[in-house]
Amino acid sequence: MSNSAKAEAVLALHRFGMGPRPGSIAAIGSDPRGALIAELDRPLMLNAAASLPTSAKAFRTVADANARRTARAKQAQQQRAKKPQMASAGTGDQAAASPQGYAQEKDAAEMAAKQAADAVPDPGRPIYLQEAKLRTEAALAAEIGFAERLVWFWSNHFCISANKIQSMSGAYEREAVRANALGRFVDLLQAVEGHPAMLFYLDNLESMGANSIAGINRNRGLNENIAREIMELHTLGVRTGYTQDDVISFANVMTGWTLVPPGADPQHGGEFTFNPRLHEPGGQNVLGKRYEQEDVEQGRAVLRDLAAHPAAATHVATKLARHFVADEPSPALVEQMTTTFRDTDGDLKQVAIAMVSSDDAWRAPPAKLKRPSEWVVGMVRATGITQVDPVLYTGGQQLLGEPLWRPSAPKGYPDDEASWIDGVGRRLDVANNFAERISGMADPQVIIEDVFASEIAAEVKQAVGRAESRQQALALLFMSADFQRR
Repeated sequence: MSNSAKAEAVLALHRFGMGPRPGSIAAIGSDPRGALIAELDRPLMLNAAASLPTSAKAFRTVADANARRTARAKQAQQQRAKKPQMASAGTGDQAAASPQGYAQEKDAAEMAAKQAADAVPDPGRPIYLQEAKLRTEAALAAEIGFAERLVWFWSNHFCISANKIQSMSGAYEREAVRANALGRFVDLLQAVEGHPAMLFYLDNLESMGANSIAGINRNRGLNENIAREIMELHTLGVRTGYTQDDVISFANVMTGWTLVPPGADPQHGGEFTFNPRLHEPGGQNVLGKRYEQEDVEQGRAVLRDLAAHPAAATHVATKLARHFVADEPSPALVEQMTTTFRDTDGDLKQVAIAMVSSDDAWRAPPAKLKRPSEWVVGMVRATGITQVDPVLYTGGQQLLGEPLWRPSAPKGYPDDEASWIDGVGRRLDVANNFAERISGMADPQVIIEDVFASEIAAEVKQAVGRAESRQQALALLFMSADFQRR
């Protein structure tokens, strides 16, 4: 294998994949671009995913636990009321009836209720950790990781937050994103916007048409969140011609998109449903087109048209190129990907192929700073480790400012260097901790020579060779530009 072939294989693994792992450079070295494309033909299923609950099942499980927790707390309070404890300020009824006695009794009752509630385990956290483990191990096991990176990209593009809906966060990615990441954009769009996790996250469960049956009876109205985020973040992008009136009309279209309450239906709670009692009656005008449908098909029709809008092609192509190639990707690359999107009716696999087939995607130097999640996975892949402790992994992501499935806003995590450069110092702590744990089984020289096929800067090799310990050498290697940039 020539040096140029090795260099292109390393770039392919960093820029489009999850980073080199033992044997990966040799495996793809003869045709890195062809290997990237070939990976898109492999199933995107997660190993052992069948052991995980569906999003609806996870939602019901947590809802049931919360109901039991509330019931236990009320029982504890009732039992406390039947057997009042004497206030510590005195021993008679008069002392118990004093302000101090009432306050102490109230505190004791609240403590008893909390202890009773806490005795019911929270199933949401274990579900979240199981999902995190399988997702991360899929990235570690992938030969290249191009397909996994695409899943991660689309999951962030159509993000939800585990801070708000932890039980569904992993299943949402599996069911809506992973299942459609290499299909047509319109199908991915329909899947994510109709998923209960997205409807919950963007508050569409609370949205009612002002003239709907529920809106009239409950004197409640519209929530514009989902309509605004779909247009601004998910499809068209900012300043692309839609107006506030379009947002309001589209929000009316989306009323009625909700989920089955788990308390009302223990078999189907948490599943998507269209509730006509919440839906604003009548047709709506969105982006100059009239939609007369009276049911869920009204929303689906608008989503189909948004997916086919010329601005959506440009928005998606630009974000993909920025994520994979450079903070400021070449206009020629973006235009080529945009054209492919339009010509193939939003075939996301073909858009990805157009990206890696373009010389413009390979010309930029490996200067783009990896997001923390990509850097951590690349660091672990280089050691050959294929299993993770999800508690340690998610804790590390939290420390680095990119907690898994927990962006601070619907726009997801940013993809530019300015947003992450201040956190590079914290990466040193993570690199040192990881190096300490694995120094007995990972040799930095082996990583340089075998995993990276010596395609690492000479100054990095020198720094590693002069390190005072293996732990220090590994940390220096992990903190090098060869690991942190792509």
